[in-house]
Amino acid sequence: MKVGIPKGLLYYKYKPFFTTFFEELGAEIIESPDTNKEILDLGVKLCTDEACLPIKVFHGHVEKIKDKCDLILVPRIMQVEKREFICPKFCGIPEMIENNIKDLPLITKAPIYSYSADKFINWAYETGKLFTKSYVKIQKAFEDALKEQNNFKEGIDHEGFQYKIALIGHTYNIYDNFINMNLVKKLNGFGIGVITHEVVDDSVKHMEIKKLFKRPFWTFAREYYGFASYAVKNKLIDGIIYLSSFACGIDSVIVELLKLEFEDVPFLLLKIDEHTGEAGFDTRVEAFVDMLTRRKRGNLA
Repeated sequence: MKVGIPKGLLYYKYKPFFTTFFEELGAEIIESPDTNKEILDLGVKLCTDEACLPIKVFHGHVEKIKDKCDLILVPRIMQVEKREFICPKFCGIPEMIENNIKDLPLITKAPIYSYSADKFINWAYETGKLFTKSYVKIQKAFEDALKEQNNFKEGIDHEGFQYKIALIGHTYNIYDNFINMNLVKKLNGFGIGVITHEVVDDSVKHMEIKKLFKRPFWTFAREYYGFASYAVKNKLIDGIIYLSSFACGIDSVIVELLKLEFEDVPFLLLKIDEHTGEAGFDTRVEAFVDMLTRRKRGNLA
């Protein structure tokens, strides 16, 4: 069986797990190409206008590989932490794909609760039975996949730069260089290093959110706020750039939290959608870098 893996949404975070799981069951992996204009245009055409840019891009990736495989991974991720949830669009993404794209092969639909192996393995059994009737083989594939995922080193933590910023945002925005217009490379070109939330241990982020009046409902909110709080408190950064998809409800909450809590820290909000022009994007980044360097020099004077 040929399994298609679209390079969208949380592909950048969970690729080691899914790739290993399907390969252990004897599947041939067909990955979509890196995001490009053709894939973006396909997604915009197929998806509802109200959806955010990453959801549209995911549609384009599915459309690009649908005729090359027997099964497409469409992860219905529900929870990755107890008492927390992620973007509600993940809960309904299989139905969105089914209703927006014609002539699909099989797609995965089982829900994923990855905060415990006992919960997560239900997805493995539901999906693995498409390949084999052996629960032993499925369990081994699942365990091997977890090992690969646990050995995967995530995140960016640049050394050797005079200035350093926290780059905050969903992984599908930060690591998709077409969507973010090579933001990390541009920052490095200006002499700015980058650190992302993955390099800070989850236990630290859990400690940082205890200062909030109420525990965040969204996993992304807990991760990003906890990371920013730790980075500011320990003087790891000189500023914050938040890369957000236009109309993202979760981002709107997190951004306000960060602005209120860290009002003395240089902060740039970059919103992206299918209409974002690179010239205006670059101008805002350049202005922020200029402000950051002037501020730092002033403090050192």
